[in-house]
Formats: sequence, structure tokens, C-alpha cells
Amino acid sequence: MKVEQKGLRGSSAARIDDKGRLKVPTVFRGVIRDQQGDDVFVTSVTGESVRIYPLATWLEIERKLLQMPGNHPARLKFLDRVNYYGLAAELDTQGRVVVPPHLRESASIVGDVRVFGRIDYLEVWNEERFLQKLHREPWTDDDGMGLAEHGI
Repeated sequence: MKVEQKGLRGSSAARIDDKGRLKVPTVFRGVIRDQQGDDVFVTSVTGESVRIYPLATWLEIERKLLQMPGNHPARLKFLDRVNYYGLAAELDTQGRVVVPPHLRESASIVGDVRVFGRIDYLEVWNEERFLQKLHREPWTDDDGMGLAEHGI
């Protein structure tokens, strides 16, 4: 029995070419194109990694932001970051998307990278930096309890 994949899950090795294009791994590319088309928003919140949102997903985030007061400090801080790093883009015919130069530099995204499915968006990491994050932020019982509170 084949299960239809609707969410972006798992991880895959990928590569950033010399022109700053990420070839989105096939396993993710099909889900994005089948469900939402080729338009994406490439950004980051911290500059440590790259987030690639299918445009429909990003528009839903913007809709929710519009429901917040325009001067809410968290909204302003979030928008400062995602707009500084952000770029509206499109998957080309080969499934590549351009990552802005200043974001590639900030996230140390060059050459071989790791692409993670985050259910409704993709996150791209320098693999060494991601492994450091895993060691710096070990899984704890509190993490397990936090998920259990949501039935997971």
C-alpha cells in the first residue's frame, strides 16, 4: 500500500551550486509542486539556516501576521528578519531555487548541505552547523513532556 505524502518530512543531502542555486531534493520537490506550484519564499529568522516556504504556506503566515497589531514587537522583529533575508523565488525547470548571497553567507550554505522537511516548509542547514546544534541542544525529558501535552 502506497501512502500519499502531503507533508514535507525527513531529510536529504543536497548541493548549492556556484550560482547560489539549491537543487531541491526530488522527494520534496514533488510535494511542493503537486500541492502548491513552483512559487516559494526563501528566508530565515536567525540567519543560521535557510527556510523555503511554498508560497501558499507563506501567504497563510502573512494572513496571520495581519491579524496582529501592526506595532506588536514580536511581529516587527519577525518581519525585520524574514524581510532582510527574504526573497520571493520560483523553482526552475530543474527544481533549483536561488538562495540570496547574504543569506548563504550568514548560514554558511555552500557546497554540500542538508535539507530538512518541516511538515509545511523546508529548512536548509550547513550539516556541520546542524550537528553542533544537536549537541548544543540535547533532547530532554521536558521536550518529551512538551510533545506529550499535545498528544504526540
